[in-house]
Amino acid sequence: MKTAGVSDGARGGASRSAGAPLRSQGLAPSGFAHEGHTRAEVVRLLLERGPITASAVSSRLGLSAAGVRRHLDVLIDNGYAEIAPPRVLRDRGRGRPAKQYMLSAAGRDHLQHAYDDLATAAMRELREIGGEQALERFADRRVRSIVGSVQRDPDSVERTAERVADALTAAGYAASTRRVGLGVEICQHHCPVSHVAAQFPQLCEAEEQVFAEVLGTHVQRLATIANGDCACTTHVPLTVFGDASSRDVADAPQATRNPSVAQPAADTHRLREERT
Repeated sequence: MKTAGVSDGARGGASRSAGAPLRSQGLAPSGFAHEGHTRAEVVRLLLERGPITASAVSSRLGLSAAGVRRHLDVLIDNGYAEIAPPRVLRDRGRGRPAKQYMLSAAGRDHLQHAYDDLATAAMRELREIGGEQALERFADRRVRSIVGSVQRDPDSVERTAERVADALTAAGYAASTRRVGLGVEICQHHCPVSHVAAQFPQLCEAEEQVFAEVLGTHVQRLATIANGDCACTTHVPLTVFGDASSRDVADAPQATRNPSVAQPAADTHRLREERT
């Protein structure tokens, strides 16, 4: 998985990895500041990697499992973290899956959501004055101000997706990319406007439309923080169906380039012939 860098304007635009402390990314909430550096790092991993197991947090931070669980217990007791429900657990193996943890809605509230009430009021007023079209224009311009200047790589959709993730991270979205089958997913692990987007879905819809334009291909939004998911996830196919010349797909592991993906269509055709 490719993790996007973070631009730190206060330090002359120096790039930082998404693994840097939350405070250096402008993501560490004041509500967690007094808890200490270690707990802020635990919160960072819940934000960027969640759902995540306690052992994975322990391994990444070089802490004892018992120490990590103490921090997780405190976060859960305060309502800032929660055990991930079965529907978002990933990579289940045999036997009972290990508990995975994620930030709760209250934990995300503890991050920087300043001016949510003001922004929501402004959006309502904008709709009152200009209608739905005014909201759509505003949402479109906002997304373009973040990723509109991304230069498309003519040889690789995946590299363009990584550039989109870089631009999103610089804007506070803690974004990353990962290869999934015949495509790549852009994952936004934080959304500074999730509370506003929950009331005004035009913000999310504009992201999907502008992503498609920048990437030069159809994209599909799979999940959003505004709808209660742990991340905003957008699937980007690496090739148009039938285009065997794509370098992205040619570079993919053989297991992900399984020709059986076209089988359902063939089966449907066969069943139609049998019925006639």
